[in-house]
Amino acid sequence: MQKTLSQWLAHLETAHSNGLIDMGLTRITQVKNAMQLTPTCPIIIVGGTNGKGSTCAFLSHIYRAAGYTVGTLTSPHLLRFNERIALNCQAVDDAKIVAAFERIEAARGNISLTYFEFNTLAAVDIFQRENVDVMILEVGLGGRLDAVNIFDADCTIITSVDLDHQNFLGDTIEQVGYEKAGIFRAHTPAICGQNPPPQTMKNYAAEIGADLQIVQLDFTYQIHEKTWDFSGSLKISSLPHPALHGAYQFNNAACALQAIGSLKTQLPVSTNAIAQGLQSATNIGRFQIVQQNPMIILDVGHNPHAARALSDNFKNLPTATKRIAVFSILADKDIDGVLGSLKNDFDDWYIAPLDMPRGMNSTDLLAKMQQNNISSIKIFQNIQAAYQAALSDAQEHDRITIFGSFHTVSAIAQMLIA
Repeated sequence: MQKTLSQWLAHLETAHSNGLIDMGLTRITQVKNAMQLTPTCPIIIVGGTNGKGSTCAFLSHIYRAAGYTVGTLTSPHLLRFNERIALNCQAVDDAKIVAAFERIEAARGNISLTYFEFNTLAAVDIFQRENVDVMILEVGLGGRLDAVNIFDADCTIITSVDLDHQNFLGDTIEQVGYEKAGIFRAHTPAICGQNPPPQTMKNYAAEIGADLQIVQLDFTYQIHEKTWDFSGSLKISSLPHPALHGAYQFNNAACALQAIGSLKTQLPVSTNAIAQGLQSATNIGRFQIVQQNPMIILDVGHNPHAARALSDNFKNLPTATKRIAVFSILADKDIDGVLGSLKNDFDDWYIAPLDMPRGMNSTDLLAKMQQNNISSIKIFQNIQAAYQAALSDAQEHDRITIFGSFHTVSAIAQMLIA
């Protein structure tokens, strides 16, 4: 009997003997070749510590506004798995994913694949069958050994480089930069949204002959009160501000525009389509203001780089009477770095454990917060209860921010958005 998508996903959680993460391209390349996955349309691969999802959203919505058929792979999902595989900015249905999983199962023989490897192959299989005009593939982890790197990009973007997933990518920015640069290809645009980039990234680009293009050097942007200007592979004035909130979204949008300009021969795009795409882009849980009075913000930030960006974003909001954090984080994250950046941005903390193997329990979470001199803390059984209590306690001019992990935000997004 045919498995449902839920049954498939439950199976994939435990199917690979080395666990959910098993870096390397040998196994997945063999299955890719068996499935004859050889895309002929332009491919943009987007990596980076933070900003990948937003950049993919800008690219997808701009190309869609220009009339192209767009296939987008992102991860992780917040509400349902289908979000990871989108056609024309809409999540594909269960039937398409199940059919792709069955084709992968038939092709893999005795080769074991991870959950994310199934996810990547299924997305490209679906996109190839739908004859998309452009594929936008988000890196899952790192770059060099990530599943999407089995495909050769016509343009690559690295939005930012900071420490995260140190057990896989290394303990220094230079090590992380080298891993992320692994998506670069010879003689193709390699766009970097961080200036200066790590030296290892510059070295690798030079070594293979990639066309490294760095923000504020090879492409620039200028923000005005109601508009912004971009100058690089395109030159456009008086663009509307991006729909996605946060000052860093201009940097993500600039990376997207540099890529679009780099591919303008294959995929020409009008200024009108760019403006339309910037204004229609959505990305759940990225400094997403879901309610006013009290203000409620969802932010999936879970590393120090994202925490600093969140702190900066608060400076552009109206002053809140009371600032409430609804917070939980995974045990393998740099909680000291996250708390160090944000501890002065909140008056009260409502915390809870995440019910998963990597979740941090309440005792350890409380201890970490006390070590960081955070005192006004309330502990709850789960993140939903923490949020409900925060909502009950909040007054009209207060602000509630739910953050710390995709899992934290997902639990509340299910209540607010689903």
